Amino acid sequence: MAFEIKDKVVLVTGANRGIGKAILEEALHRGASKVYAAVRNIDSAEELVKKHGDRVVPVRVDLEDPASISAAADVAKDVDVVVNNAGVLKVKNALESDAVDTLKFEMDVNVYGLMRIAQAFAPVLKSNGGGALVQLNSVASVKTFSEFATYCASKSASYSITQGLRDSLKEQGTLVVSVHPGPIDTDMGHNAGFEEGAASPTLVATAIFDAIANDHFHAWPDPMAKQIGEAYQSFAKNVVEADMQESVS
Repeated sequence: MAFEIKDKVVLVTGANRGIGKAILEEALHRGASKVYAAVRNIDSAEELVKKHGDRVVPVRVDLEDPASISAAADVAKDVDVVVNNAGVLKVKNALESDAVDTLKFEMDVNVYGLMRIAQAFAPVLKSNGGGALVQLNSVASVKTFSEFATYCASKSASYSITQGLRDSLKEQGTLVVSVHPGPIDTDMGHNAGFEEGAASPTLVATAIFDAIANDHFHAWPDPMAKQIGEAYQSFAKNVVEADMQESVS
C-alpha cells in the first residue's frame, strides 16, 4: 500500500501552525496537488493561502464538533491522505483535583476526535482507492510521564484506536500510520515545558511521508522518539504489527 505523495490530495487537521503547518508544507514540497488545511478558524489559514495559492484549501474542522468533520468530508471528496495532527495537551498529574475533567477533555479531542475523523473519511479514502490515514500519537503513547499523566492516557488510547484502524482499514487498501514524536518545538511543546532540546516539526513531517512511501505503520521522527522506538521495536514487530489470531477463552 506504499505510495508517493506526488499528485495526491492531502488533508491536515491543525494545519495553521506547528507540526500541522510543517506537514502541509512538506506535502506541497513533495508534489501534492492540493492540501486541505483543516482548522477550527478558517481565517487562521489565510497566510497559507497567500503563500501557496489555490494549492491550499481551508476547511473548517473542530475535533469536538462531529458536524464540522462530516461537512469537511463532504467537501474533501477527492482526498487521498488524511493526517489527523490536531490535539490538546494539559500539564496535569493524576492526583490533581481537576484531573478527571482534564482527561475527559483530552479524550474528547485526542481519542474521540480521531474516531470521528476515521468514521467520516474512511469511506472517502476507500472511494479514492485506499490512500492513507495518519494519526499523530506520541512517545507518551507508550511511556507515561507523571506530570502530564492525563495526556499520556489519552495518547495511549489514541494509539490503541490507531492499531484497530490499521486492521479495520487494511481490507479497503488504506494504509494507517501511527506517528510518535518526542518533544517538538511548537507552542504545545513550550506549554508543556519542552523548550530545551525540542526537535524541529519538519522531522515529523518528513517521517510521515517517508512512512507512507515505505508502507510503515510506526514512525519515530526525532532523536528521543528514535531512542524509544528502538527499545520498542521488538514488541512492535512481534506483537503490535503481527497478524495474531483473536481468541476467546
